[in-house]
Amino acid sequence: MRRRRAPKRQLPPDYRYGSVLVTRFINNLMWDGKKSVAQRIFYDALEIVERKTQKRGIDVFEKAIQNVRPPLEVRSRRIGGATYQVPTEVRPDRQISLAIKWIIRYARQRGNKGMAEKLAAEIIDAANNQGGAIKKKEDTLKMAEANRAFAHFKF
Repeated sequence: MRRRRAPKRQLPPDYRYGSVLVTRFINNLMWDGKKSVAQRIFYDALEIVERKTQKRGIDVFEKAIQNVRPPLEVRSRRIGGATYQVPTEVRPDRQISLAIKWIIRYARQRGNKGMAEKLAAEIIDAANNQGGAIKKKEDTLKMAEANRAFAHFKF
């Protein structure tokens, strides 16, 4: 039997925008415990976004997260010696986690100069339904759609 679930930690909102979502993003962006570096990269990226789009950076960021959130994903399920890719709905908390991780991953893979520039470009693309993170979401949805025949194996 499994032990009880660990309680969910309440993150403090960030100091500039008062948003827990921004705190989660910065924590995912951080490497080697260097939070101040991650904060500087994120806030610089939002300033670049504001300059390029003429909109509030935080609004563009929130729209990007909304656009990247996947409603479905596939999970491996072993049944009778065969492994099936079973499409499952994604919990809202996990949707946000995946969106954050995908935006950061595809920002790091970009070829621009400096992480703030890369992150700003990925956020703008995601807000406009373009870029690597959106492609990843679409690929995930295609996989779920292709394996809809196995949906009756739900967990």
